[in-house]
Amino acid sequence: MMNDNPMPPKVPEVLAPAGGPESLQAAVRAGADAVYLGASAFSARANAKNFDGQALKEAVYYCHARGVKVYLALNTLLQENELLPALELLQYACTLPVDAVLVQDMGLFLLAKRCAPGMPIHASTQMSLHTPAGVRAAYASGMARVVLSREMSLREIAEVHTACPVELEAFVHGALCMSVSGQCYFSSMLGARSGNRGLCAQPCRLPFSTPGGTGHDLSLKDLSMIERIGELAQAGVVSAKIEGRMKRPEYVAAAVRACRLSADGHALPPDLMRNLGAVFSRSGFTTGYLDGHLGREMFGTRTKEDVTGATEAVFSDLRNLYRQEMQRVPVAFSLKVHAGEPVCLTARDHDGHETFAQGPVPEPALRRPVTAERCTDQLQKTGGTPFGVEKISCDLEDGLSIPVSLLNRLRREVLEKLEWLRAVREPVAFSMKPFSPMPHRVYLPGGKLPLRARFSGIDLPEAAKECEQVYLPYTAAPEKLAALRKEGVRVALELPRGMFGMEEAVRTRLQAAKEAGITHVWAGNLGAAALAKELGMTVHGGFSLNVTNSAALEWYSDFGLTDTELSFELALSAAAQLGGTLPRGWVLYGRLPLMLTRNCPAANSEKGCLHCTTAPELTDRKGVRFPVQCYGACSEVLNSVPLWMADRLNEVKHVDFGVLRFTTETKEEQQRVLEAYLHGKGVSPPSGTFTRGLYYKGWVMS
Repeated sequence: MMNDNPMPPKVPEVLAPAGGPESLQAAVRAGADAVYLGASAFSARANAKNFDGQALKEAVYYCHARGVKVYLALNTLLQENELLPALELLQYACTLPVDAVLVQDMGLFLLAKRCAPGMPIHASTQMSLHTPAGVRAAYASGMARVVLSREMSLREIAEVHTACPVELEAFVHGALCMSVSGQCYFSSMLGARSGNRGLCAQPCRLPFSTPGGTGHDLSLKDLSMIERIGELAQAGVVSAKIEGRMKRPEYVAAAVRACRLSADGHALPPDLMRNLGAVFSRSGFTTGYLDGHLGREMFGTRTKEDVTGATEAVFSDLRNLYRQEMQRVPVAFSLKVHAGEPVCLTARDHDGHETFAQGPVPEPALRRPVTAERCTDQLQKTGGTPFGVEKISCDLEDGLSIPVSLLNRLRREVLEKLEWLRAVREPVAFSMKPFSPMPHRVYLPGGKLPLRARFSGIDLPEAAKECEQVYLPYTAAPEKLAALRKEGVRVALELPRGMFGMEEAVRTRLQAAKEAGITHVWAGNLGAAALAKELGMTVHGGFSLNVTNSAALEWYSDFGLTDTELSFELALSAAAQLGGTLPRGWVLYGRLPLMLTRNCPAANSEKGCLHCTTAPELTDRKGVRFPVQCYGACSEVLNSVPLWMADRLNEVKHVDFGVLRFTTETKEEQQRVLEAYLHGKGVSPPSGTFTRGLYYKGWVMS
């Protein structure tokens, strides 16, 4: 129940991107409370400058000395042979230490909690968390913070906050992807450059057309909710995040300063906001999904006017935001000048750090004895440091003299010591735990791979009865599902990967299905899996859980999955390296989903998506067509051609089952495909174009 008299929300943390040392300095000097950055590997912005070992150490020390937190992004999917290097990087991060680590891969999360239980872990937005059940599951597993999906409305954020005490972080400014983060395979499928590996080639910014659209119907304007940070805080957001690890320092400084002012309740200067738009925008900005609105006004591209707006005068103005140190650390000085004792200056900060410096014994004054006013004037000169003088106490005996140069030297020395004390912290305990899962053994009676099939409707071909599992829409009437079960169909319900604002409606559907005897579900999102678990159902994991290593398989096994599909971004050879006991499968047929989007491309038409009369499709600049299908709260952009592996089943090893995904096929086409995979009839690739996906090449290694 909501508190009738809630406490006013805390001022949210301003969290800035740091793609390199200059951007980090710009962020801190402009007023950021925290920065997130990547190391030399395993970062979702692999092409940023990032920070190698020494640079990372210097970055952490620089930030900590100024009271700024550092979050290390280790937020890519990992292959088996990358688990140990990632843990070694985590071990180094614990020695500094960083303040938290950001992860997407549940395998890395599992091992991080074992090896460094004291290191806070943040769930990356790449985990696609957007429902109360999903956020509760992340929190229960040990996540200290969840970075929410960018597609959430204020109401949905508030619902999550009410349902779970975990810290919530939300993007407030920067690039807005068309796809739900972690659910885009466009770049991977078209060029083997995986967005889940930090190597997205941004094909969505190229021309893609829908009828009545603009010709760039996958390109959204950049997000800007800076003026509404207060509302986000009221909804439960504790960290306002700026996107932009690939952006210039001037951009970072402008965004940080604007967020700083907004978070502190100040008006935003018009010239600052103009410069922020000039340094980078795409036809202006959008408030995204905050108010629950979708449609044409959210779309935009980088125009000539956007580019030319970034003049040298603009950049020069923005550099002024970080040209000087921000004196953000309050310090109290105590000066003692007594006869026969060394002059002593002590400095204290609010965090309990204290240091001192001594000079020579003062001499009797011949003309001008030292005064408190004179000492105060000199000690206040802390420009060029992160320290601002809060209080000065002077304990001076009469008739003594000290030179101004001594006061200056003591001030510099004591502040240098204080900066070092603030920078150096106790490391987070780390103990390398061996991870050596047993090799996975697959026993296939008669050498035949069990098959499952996914359908978008319930009018099924006869061969569906031969599948060991059939995934059907969760929206199907329970009585019709029960009838299919009586006919011999092994029914499971497919839950939507995007359930924005729909969790309670889906829960009601599942309860009705369970009463009708349907107890198995397919879940391609942690939130969907958690919801089904709460209802006591049997959960089969989908490809979009992005499982790519043995540790992730172990985590999902511990979580309670019965089995799971592996990510179709992996090469077939990678499955041989995966150990553990959780049964796993491959998608072997279908138009693979390239993108999951809450804002359907058809919404960029003048009439909007609610006026669709036929299934929409996208057409690229070469005339290639990509079907679009709506399901749950989102739309899926499908590949232009189907994956075909019927003639290569003898090469599909080290998995326990295969999955056929039917989307646009007729009932007759479905029957032919099933006979090819089940009985070896007509296994030759279809006459039209087909793909082998990434099964023989995998993703590009960063």
